[in-house]
Amino acid sequence: MPAPLHPRHGVHAPTASSPPREPGSLRRTATTDMLRPDGPMGDLVLVGRARDLGTDARGRACVLGRAGYVARIAYTRQREIVEIESSPALAAAQRLVGVRATSGFRAALDAALPEERDARSLLYLLLDDLPVAALVSGYAMTAAFPQQLRVTGRMIQHPDLCAGWRTGGTIVAAIEREGRVPIVTGPDARSLLREDDPVAWHELPPLPAHGMRRHRRLDLAHTSPIDVDAFFRDSHMAPDGRETVVHEYTVTARVSGTPLRVQQIEATARALPWIECNPAAASASRLVGRPLAELRSGVRAEFTGNTTCTHLNDTLRSLEDIESLAPLCSRLGGDDRVA
Repeated sequence: MPAPLHPRHGVHAPTASSPPREPGSLRRTATTDMLRPDGPMGDLVLVGRARDLGTDARGRACVLGRAGYVARIAYTRQREIVEIESSPALAAAQRLVGVRATSGFRAALDAALPEERDARSLLYLLLDDLPVAALVSGYAMTAAFPQQLRVTGRMIQHPDLCAGWRTGGTIVAAIEREGRVPIVTGPDARSLLREDDPVAWHELPPLPAHGMRRHRRLDLAHTSPIDVDAFFRDSHMAPDGRETVVHEYTVTARVSGTPLRVQQIEATARALPWIECNPAAASASRLVGRPLAELRSGVRAEFTGNTTCTHLNDTLRSLEDIESLAPLCSRLGGDDRVA
């Protein structure tokens, strides 16, 4: 039977399937699987997969790039990265071993792999998500032991860090009253695959019990201005085989100019854990007029406080990738397949 809904849950309107790929378009998809093969309290294993897929003017698909990584994290021992392997295999990635998957990881990533950062590569997109995926994976632990995991000492988040952690809101009030973070049950996760398009996404292997998955999709159309359609979802697989959505957003935008700037943008909340989270989607409008090349640093520095959502922020930051993907998309609008 479905778990009872918390009376203060957020919006429940997840998307179904994925939009069709248009001729002359580019699709970037990425997933991070958050797995605990040794049980909910064991080490965290993160598996990242990403692909760039072009669709030429005749509607033919062509894989433009792939990347991935596997990392083992000692989650209950300060989230230290104990193993990591990347594809493409980069020796510099081993500099991340011993780094904590918490605050400070992204600075270590930029120092270790500056070329990947500057290229806005698939691997960088995945690794930039690593510390947030490690944080989000804690949901699986609290879902597995809802009555046992209690907050002691400092709260695991700071009040007013984001909309969901608003002072006096559902989470903070529950911690103050009961000493634990409340557990929310999200809506059923509907499939993102398309029967009429077997390459709409890269491979999505079955998610095991207590596993979580972060999904990203970024579509660029060969238009002027460039039309952008982005998707984000975090989901959780319960032991009974039911996959539910924890967070989900869609974002549409138009970008143009030299340098490329955001001309229009709208974020829509599709599934959020708490009622306090719902208004945060409006924060995306602050990006109008911003140059794409500054989104990762700008959003991280400025989008803070209880009118924002950290999960939406990471989606907005990832739009910086359009700066590097736009030229590829322009070539796809021609008659020849992009090699």
